[in-house]
Amino acid sequence: MNNKVICNYRNLRPSLFYLPLLILISISLLLYIQDALNIHSYTQIQKDYFFFLNSKLSQLPSTQHNLTQLGDALIFFSFLTFFIVYAPRVWETLITASLVSLIFSCLLKKIFAVPRPAAVFDNNGFVIIGEKLSGHNSFPSGHSITVFTTLTVLMFAFIPKGMKYKCLWCVVAVFIGLVLVLTRIGVGAHHPLDVIVGSVIGYISGLLGIFINQKYSIWAWINNKKFYPVFIVLFSVCCFLLVNKIINHNLTIFYLSLASLAASLYIITNAYIKK
Repeated sequence: MNNKVICNYRNLRPSLFYLPLLILISISLLLYIQDALNIHSYTQIQKDYFFFLNSKLSQLPSTQHNLTQLGDALIFFSFLTFFIVYAPRVWETLITASLVSLIFSCLLKKIFAVPRPAAVFDNNGFVIIGEKLSGHNSFPSGHSITVFTTLTVLMFAFIPKGMKYKCLWCVVAVFIGLVLVLTRIGVGAHHPLDVIVGSVIGYISGLLGIFINQKYSIWAWINNKKFYPVFIVLFSVCCFLLVNKIINHNLTIFYLSLASLAASLYIITNAYIKK
């Protein structure tokens, strides 16, 4: 499996950056044309779209509340921990991509300081599911960046051969990503453009992670079994954090994440013992 991932990453070309950059330029031009490059106008031109999407998506509150948790790296990554044993190159790339996405997210949120919907709209006019977020860090959506960074790394890691299958694979991956990021509107946490731009930035972060990791083997030690105890300790700590989340929020996604992490903990411990 790991050799397939390495081969797939090696076949990627920089031209994959063209489409996301075109999308970001198009969004910027659209905002410029509508004189919405200031915070007030940015939030107001999206108001109707936000209220419409929020009203529709929030009709499934439990689903929205559970799925939106996948924008939390602890939750999403827990489902991928078994790759450390079977396809360590995925994790080598994912770590690099996640660091890139973290830089993008922190810088852009600080630069733009866009208020959350709960900070600018009447809270009685839309549905808030889970914790009420009312800070000035709405743009871009960090959850969306995390989701698409992760999906991009996975999408290109296991992309099939044949153009027809490649297209289908990418469409499915993007569809899953959109379902997940739209939950940020469903729970009342973000404006529509926050999640769109966040998704594009996540895709770019995933690609950068792949190309950077191709050139610099920073995390190659992950493939060395002698370092497995590090992951055993890390997984144990993450299990504790997930148990704490279950105690505080009791969401189904946390149980599933904990089960996946526990299974990976068993696999990696067993692999280390038999090394």
